[in-house]
Amino acid sequence: MSTGLGSLRVLLVDDNPHMRTIVATILMGVGIRHVRQAQDGAEALQALRAGPADLAIVDFQMQPLDGASFTRLVRGDAEGKNTYLPIIMMTSFADRVRVVEARDAGITEMIAKPLTARAVLDRLGAVIMRPRPFVRTDDYFGPMRRGIDALPEPPRLRELAI
Repeated sequence: MSTGLGSLRVLLVDDNPHMRTIVATILMGVGIRHVRQAQDGAEALQALRAGPADLAIVDFQMQPLDGASFTRLVRGDAEGKNTYLPIIMMTSFADRVRVVEARDAGITEMIAKPLTARAVLDRLGAVIMRPRPFVRTDDYFGPMRRGIDALPEPPRLRELAI
């Protein structure tokens, strides 16, 4: 997976400096050279205003602005500069309520803590190699929540498969 990742710009957001170091080390280990760090969602929004990112890896539980709120603000950006930013959410509490809240906020992928290098790389691969189409409804804007496998097979491909 390290091929071509050197130019990827990642925004890493976690209030725990030790966790930021772990994730940054994993990312740099696969060749990602541009990792900007922020300690909460508010600082991350400032970082996005200061310069673009290709991907954000964000913790769920932070103060003063948590990961779900950060995601909703990014997705609802009236100027639209970062609305399509892939967002991977990390959480120590992967219960159903939190997963649904993160999904409904518009995250792209989720990682449960304690995380592993494999989990980080798998989610990174999913975001890069299998990007989800974005959808807009009356009450949601973000990646398709059902995942790419839920898309109906195009009729032409179905015909060729028969």
